[in-house]
Amino acid sequence: MRLWPFTRKAETPEQKSLASPDAAMEALFGVSPSSHGIPVSQLQALKVPVVANAIQLISEAVASLDVHVKRIDGDAEIDVPDHPVLDLLRNEANEWTTGFELIRQLVADALISDAGGLAWVNRINGEAREIIRYRQNVLAFDVDMETGERKYLIANRAVPARDVIHLLPPLGRSPMTLALDAIGIAIALDRHAGRLFTRGAKPSGALKFPKGIGEEAVKKIRAAWRSTHEAEDSGGQTVILYDGTEFEPFTFTSTDAQFLENRRFQIEEIARAFNIPAPMVGDLSRATWSNSEQKGREFLSYTLEPWLRGLEGAFRRALLNDAERQTHIVRFDRDDLTRADLSTRATVINSLIASQTINPNEGRAWIGLPPRDGGDEFRNPNIETGGANPETETGNTDATE
Repeated sequence: MRLWPFTRKAETPEQKSLASPDAAMEALFGVSPSSHGIPVSQLQALKVPVVANAIQLISEAVASLDVHVKRIDGDAEIDVPDHPVLDLLRNEANEWTTGFELIRQLVADALISDAGGLAWVNRINGEAREIIRYRQNVLAFDVDMETGERKYLIANRAVPARDVIHLLPPLGRSPMTLALDAIGIAIALDRHAGRLFTRGAKPSGALKFPKGIGEEAVKKIRAAWRSTHEAEDSGGQTVILYDGTEFEPFTFTSTDAQFLENRRFQIEEIARAFNIPAPMVGDLSRATWSNSEQKGREFLSYTLEPWLRGLEGAFRRALLNDAERQTHIVRFDRDDLTRADLSTRATVINSLIASQTINPNEGRAWIGLPPRDGGDEFRNPNIETGGANPETETGNTDATE
């Protein structure tokens, strides 16, 4: 039975101040941080391919990583595979949400909303039993302007901050909010691109007459031209001009021959707001075989790592009890993102085993193989050879005799 946080009398929530409006209040009063005059809603922003790609790329990359709970023992981190928190993060966060969906949505919320990603932890007898992501503005928070303390509310009822997972965006604003100007320009360019294939943006040409003609004659010529050359089934028909009429086509330059450059620049600008290398969102104009791998490492180090650290801290604060927070941590496994091809991995593992940095069983675990007998010994297989089997030698001697 779910224990909702509404069974006890809650403290009276603080009133919001117009002197420090939050994102919801700004939206209520129609305040937009955009300076280009193009209104950009959240739905319109998500329709821009590079925005949707960036949010999906970051959120799914984080959610795809395996989660571990580790116990701190001196300088070592020992894996705790049977910790109950792992069942919420790996399997099912609640009856209708998987752990993958929960983590993906928390990161996506932090990328889209200034409030960040929020979820409530339902505890029974002090243990976390499920994690619920409420709709935006149902689970909200107020900030003390002097101390920065956050006080959380569900449907205007106070809940302990200890029971809330909160992934905050950087700089107090989400990347999508900070990129609204760039997104608005991208939307304007998309609209212009749509008009380029109709008569709205630029006509394909002009009919020139050697002398002035009457208005009625112009209407008849224009109607005849459209019926023979602008209808859907008019392709390939012969152009017939009379009375010295000439057709002069217009050169398709579009914004002084820099339209494609402008669109590509907006991709780079939006990618910068999300801190993503441009090749990761499909801009391969400057990508090469030599720098693609480096861009992937930059994606892990500079894009994903801050979000991973933020999630690890939020999970540790909200999912572990007071005693465990002193001795346990939550970790995402980064190896899946840095894993090289099989040939390179085999070379590296063999080198580490030969230098006795790792043993064979540890190397087998890296490639998903079970341990083998004798694999826990640190030996160099390149220079050490096993002695002959005494039983085999005895058997051979007896057979010879």
